[in-house]
Amino acid sequence: MKKTVVIYGSSTGTCEAIAGKIGAALGAEVINVQDMTASTIAANDNLILGTSTWGAGEVQDDWYDGIKVLKSADLSGKTIALFGCGDCESYSDTFVGGIGEIYDAVKDSGAHIIGQVPTDGYTFDDSTAVVDGQFVGLPLDDVNEDNKTDDRINAWVARISPTL
Repeated sequence: MKKTVVIYGSSTGTCEAIAGKIGAALGAEVINVQDMTASTIAANDNLILGTSTWGAGEVQDDWYDGIKVLKSADLSGKTIALFGCGDCESYSDTFVGGIGEIYDAVKDSGAHIIGQVPTDGYTFDDSTAVVDGQFVGLPLDDVNEDNKTDDRINAWVARISPTL
């Protein structure tokens, strides 16, 4: 496997814990987006990017600077996979919108984006993270569907691992 890093933004610790599980499953370093630099990006072939979703479908606060770093970096030839946390009951109209924001920031960068997930099995009304009928990354609701989190992570990691 090429060099992989899991980068997360988390306010309450949920996304951090999920990043830790993904990192452990992939044998990858896990860092907070606050610690991401252009050097971090350059040193890794694969970027696994995760955020919790806040407000009206926005990225976690630390990702605002993180997106600037991503946009200024050379992502061509990199492989990127996205994951995100959301609340499908209280925020069903903006479910995991944060990963939609990160996707928008990297989709035209020359990176290869992997890890799309079908919307089947998810309950939500709308999401900017759905493109062409699929989530652009792994959506997780560890509040209302915590009993599905580990299985969803394991299935997703198994699917993306051969590409990394």
